[in-house]
Amino acid sequence: MFADHVLKLMSQKQKASPPKVPEPPPERVGDKKYFMDASNKNLTFIPSSVLELWELEEVHLENNVIEGIAKEIRGLTNLKILYLNNNEIRLICKDLGELTNLQSLDLSGNPLVPSSLLILSHLRSLRQLRLYKVQMENFPIQICKCLHHLELLGLSHNKLKSLPKEIVNQTKLKEIYLQNNNFEEFPQELCVLYNLEILDLEQNQISFIPDEISALINLEKFFIASNCIPLLPDTLGSCSKLMVLDVSNNFLHNLPSTLKELTEITELGLSGNCLEKVPKLICKWTLLHLLYMKNICLKSLRRSFKRLLNVTLLDLSQNYLERFPLEVCSLKNLEMLALDDNNICQIPQEVFNLVKLKGLSLTGNNFSAFPEEILLIDSLEELYMGQDQGAKITSLPETILKLTNLKELYFENNSLDSLPVGLCSLKNLKILDFHNNQITELPDSISQLTGLKTLNLENNLLTILPERMDSLEHLEVLNLEGNPMQDPSPEICRLDIPEIWQYLKDKRYKNFMATKIQAWYRGVRVRKGFGSNEELLAIPKKGKGSPKDKKGKKEEKKEEKKEEKGKPAPKGKKK
Repeated sequence: MFADHVLKLMSQKQKASPPKVPEPPPERVGDKKYFMDASNKNLTFIPSSVLELWELEEVHLENNVIEGIAKEIRGLTNLKILYLNNNEIRLICKDLGELTNLQSLDLSGNPLVPSSLLILSHLRSLRQLRLYKVQMENFPIQICKCLHHLELLGLSHNKLKSLPKEIVNQTKLKEIYLQNNNFEEFPQELCVLYNLEILDLEQNQISFIPDEISALINLEKFFIASNCIPLLPDTLGSCSKLMVLDVSNNFLHNLPSTLKELTEITELGLSGNCLEKVPKLICKWTLLHLLYMKNICLKSLRRSFKRLLNVTLLDLSQNYLERFPLEVCSLKNLEMLALDDNNICQIPQEVFNLVKLKGLSLTGNNFSAFPEEILLIDSLEELYMGQDQGAKITSLPETILKLTNLKELYFENNSLDSLPVGLCSLKNLKILDFHNNQITELPDSISQLTGLKTLNLENNLLTILPERMDSLEHLEVLNLEGNPMQDPSPEICRLDIPEIWQYLKDKRYKNFMATKIQAWYRGVRVRKGFGSNEELLAIPKKGKGSPKDKKGKKEEKKEEKKEEKGKPAPKGKKK
């Protein structure tokens, strides 16, 4: 992409000649000498003023352009937490290995030379080690052998195909993150790490989960989405403490019945599988809060689905639903509901039961008119009704003003030609998106939406902006591209918002002054005896009266002379 290329060039330029940043003096540390935050400062090296603060326990140096670690770092003997992620470090100096009290280290996002990772094996007190995005192909065996207190190991976004067998020494490990690597097989060595609570293997090429996973009796969160798994092992049901399970985007057709034992589940991801029906056992997981069932070939929901009374977020997008599921209307704690890209054309009256619903997404369905049943949901804050396929909605009702809590309205790809005045009564609105409609004008009352931050009107039929639209003083985004604008001109509409607002103010001032001058001129004529103000206003302007009024003064005089000649001469006078 062109934008990515530009960003790459910019980053290279920044690396080549970064601006000089003065070293922060010790007194800037604040009341606590134990903490230092020098992140996002564009530093190319660790300032000596930091390295001299020997009492420091926590240092943040992330998001700079630091190219190396100075040997003086060994003086920070009390250091417990060190963040050096997202820099340009290639080599880890031996002196870092002398920080015997270091408990948490983050070197993610650095182009580390693999051989220098061995230095980390000297950090015997280390409990958390994050090495995301370091282009690692092999995890050092020496680290597994020497570090016995690790509780968190982050290795996501690397090129790992396997883990060393010595990983079994990490008996205290509670969290391991292996997302987006090159694993083709489930690393069975992990199945003996009985204290594991979080296991993340998303975005690999794993096709099989071993039965031995049942040994992970303390597992609470298991992420295995975006792999190639056709079925889950029955033994997964033995992980009775499991609360979060994400198996989205695999090749599952059903769930094993043994999973009914997972009664502690609160979050479940099933999206992107071909289940066709809601598994019965799910309806027994009454503690569920978040349920993702996007694109699983659903046509309907089970009646028992209404038992899931604790669900707050439900995603049923990209299925084959032809009606709004009535079962959903029983979920009184529901706050977010997504039904995008189905074939729904009506909303049932029962939606008024969704008294806590804040977000409703119905984009890509088949509505031919705005479903006014939505107005029964008083709590609604976000409404998505873009129709990028099928039927189009041609108007919004004035009664939309009933949605007094509405903050965001997305109504793109419809056929609106105007906006209701009632919309401008919604004082909480922050975002309005009406791109790809047929709107020809905006109501003057849109200036009342003083809290509006984003207004997208791209690809409509607007030619003019309301006179007092500059009252939207908090507006941050205004998109008028693709409109046949005349006033302001397209050139002005492409400027920043303050410049557009200035144009409207100048135009309003000119109109005001013109009106004032006209009023003054009429007043002068009244004072000079040319008639009352009402009479002067009633005098037709030249060129706008009868044909006679359109003639010049010379022609009028000629006609008067002709009329005089045709009159009979008065008595006592000769012709």
